[in-house]
Amino acid sequence: MSQKTDNIETQVVTICGWKRMLIWPLGMLVRLWCASIRFDCDKESEKALRNEDTPVAFIIWHNRLFLIGEVFRRYRRRNLYALVSASKDGAWLAAFFDIIGIKCVRGSSSFNARESVALLINVMQQGHDIGITPDGPRGPIYGFKGGGMIVARRAKAAAVLIGMQFQHARQLRSWDRFYLPRPFSRVRLRGELVSPGELRDRATTPESLSRRLCALSPDKKLGAGRDAKAVV
Repeated sequence: MSQKTDNIETQVVTICGWKRMLIWPLGMLVRLWCASIRFDCDKESEKALRNEDTPVAFIIWHNRLFLIGEVFRRYRRRNLYALVSASKDGAWLAAFFDIIGIKCVRGSSSFNARESVALLINVMQQGHDIGITPDGPRGPIYGFKGGGMIVARRAKAAAVLIGMQFQHARQLRSWDRFYLPRPFSRVRLRGELVSPGELRDRATTPESLSRRLCALSPDKKLGAGRDAKAVV
């Protein structure tokens, strides 16, 4: 399968068969690990997460992605789609996501970005949710890129900001200081609905959404909420 945009042909790489079986045990381990987590979610957050009137663009910091599949299993009934690179590395990630319950749109937020936006909008118009990491895939950490806003605006959809605070977790030495919560620990889960009208308002900017998302995901060690900023 190939995708062609702006005279650049992008080959979408996929994996199957024995290669897929290699990552199946890891995927199942992650599902069991995430199933052990206990979420503390207030009524307003649960209402935002369960809002199923229309498809929603969920926005979460990259370092809190570990639990997103479990959040959807517990609080949503729609399919969740994420944008994953069309490359070989992306093929492995897409296969892993499929095992943990996340479907993929193959494209790139860096190259052929217009096509990727169009693919995500099409997914929402078909009635599915999408997940956006505004500081992914390469950072900087807590740097809010505006792609998620653009997709939601053009799809005339709402967005939900998802925040997490961990009782016990280990942070990896990756660019995003990725969080791995301890099995059976508690996670404070928060969701905040941003309506289609609010997204279209000029007062709603990447900077303002970044501040709100940081407030939902406090991180004193890294100064989230103080140093985070929008990235153009």
